[in-house]
Amino acid sequence: MSADEELCEIKQRFRGFLPVIIDVETGGFNAQTDALLEVAATIVRMEPDGELYVHETVHHNVVPFEGANLEASALEFTGIDPYHPFREALSEADALESIFKAIRKEIKSTNCTRAVLVGHNAHFDAGFINAAVERTGLKRNPFHPFSYFDTATLAGLAFGQTVLAKACLQAGIEFDNKAAHSAAYDADRTAHLFCNIVNIWRQCGGFDANL
Repeated sequence: MSADEELCEIKQRFRGFLPVIIDVETGGFNAQTDALLEVAATIVRMEPDGELYVHETVHHNVVPFEGANLEASALEFTGIDPYHPFREALSEADALESIFKAIRKEIKSTNCTRAVLVGHNAHFDAGFINAAVERTGLKRNPFHPFSYFDTATLAGLAFGQTVLAKACLQAGIEFDNKAAHSAAYDADRTAHLFCNIVNIWRQCGGFDANL
């Protein structure tokens, strides 16, 4: 089987959608008023035998938009210094365009129709992505406008755990609490959790794109 044929299989598993894992770190809980500080997207692919695996993560630190609110409690929780000189942060527009470009490339290579956002408590991540898209006026948002896969819900069903760290440990996925609350790390761990759940479901006799 060629590499192109391998990539095309994922579209059959998710009805033409490409699942892309997103994680954001923010300056609070309000997507309209609070700063987007980090954004990461993890691409997953499918093996010839139908198993999902984590491929790569694209990550950017983000400059708070003009007038953005920064809650001290949120910054203390994440450990982010939004104005640290070594953050090499991009504007919201540049950060999202970079991530969207990578996602659109993967959509094209897999012959999917568009991406569907996967997140741990996905509504939170989607809210900040959509708010930033609206603020920046970016076109060609690759994500479905309202459908998501939520690994908090899936992990609650599969493992009886809804907290990311606990769900990962229950699934046998290493989780470093000291590395957590980085968008890149959390997106990668969430992606491994998502792949784990989908693969277990298939092994237990659930949907198989190869059948």
